[in-house]
Amino acid sequence: MTKVLIVDDELPARERLRRLLGGLEGVSVCGEADDGLTAIARISELRPDIVLLDVEMPGCRGTEVAASLPEPRPHIIFCTAYDRYAVEAFELRAIDYLLKPVSRARLEQALAKTRAAAPKLPAPQRFLARAGERYVVIPVADIIAFLSESSLTKLCTRDREYWMDPTLNDLEERLGEAHFFRVSRSALVRLDEIKEVAPLPGGSGQLTLKTGRREEVSRRRFRELLDRLAM
Repeated sequence: MTKVLIVDDELPARERLRRLLGGLEGVSVCGEADDGLTAIARISELRPDIVLLDVEMPGCRGTEVAASLPEPRPHIIFCTAYDRYAVEAFELRAIDYLLKPVSRARLEQALAKTRAAAPKLPAPQRFLARAGERYVVIPVADIIAFLSESSLTKLCTRDREYWMDPTLNDLEERLGEAHFFRVSRSALVRLDEIKEVAPLPGGSGQLTLKTGRREEVSRRRFRELLDRLAM
């Protein structure tokens, strides 16, 4: 889960960003700050992955906050009503510079840039999963889906199910987009194992894997899944 700290001296602006972030998967708001000095303290305390940072604030400006942060530091996305600080912001290695009022589309683009800027681990070739009291090594090629159930992750092969600790968000990031697709908050499936997809009322859908297992496809992901399967 990506932790985001919201820093802005105006309450309506913080509330707007919190609402926009609330509709995004894999993102959580870990805290807020309403001035520059508090922001520095909160960043040190909470260790966010991303800071949405206003510029004009009491105490010190957002650019001064960014300049003061030690390494390793969070990704900085400036959210401000002023365009005159953009050059300084990018000199401070900001990921993006958003002008208020921030739209959902621009916020999503900025968050995507933070993922692209993060160092990538090699794609895993195998996973360690539990089968009762034993741990079993499962090649990635044998996995048809990962499911989230009761705060645990179920690893599904064509004929067995196992349990493991990594979350779907962690697995989605490690596996990349080449072979697996996140069809909902609770399911990450191998694209090559999908047999058919059917639309449901309201814009969502249901997929059937080659094993016969069915999984719901969220409304937000349904059209994207069809596009991926058509590639």
